[in-house]
Amino acid sequence: MSIQPLADRVLVKRKTVTTKGGILLPDSAQEKPKEGVVVAVGPGKVNDNGQLEAMPIKAGDNVLFSSYSGTEVKNPKDGETYLILNIDDILGFFA
Repeated sequence: MSIQPLADRVLVKRKTVTTKGGILLPDSAQEKPKEGVVVAVGPGKVNDNGQLEAMPIKAGDNVLFSSYSGTEVKNPKDGETYLILNIDDILGFFA
């Protein structure tokens, strides 16, 4: 992986959407999914005391995030599109 998030940011791969019949819809015909899988996490944020706060999620977690949050980036190595989110934009994760 050539993209490594900094500070309290998270790199997420959006889940693909298929219909109940198993048909894969094109991007233009669907709403962007609000779920994804964490690919990489940054080291965390430095608090006011100068201590590094640990990230509450790790790579491999399934997360739920807000619709219009984050920045889409394309990985030059594999051509995949990822989303870089601030940890505050993640609403929750699936246990």
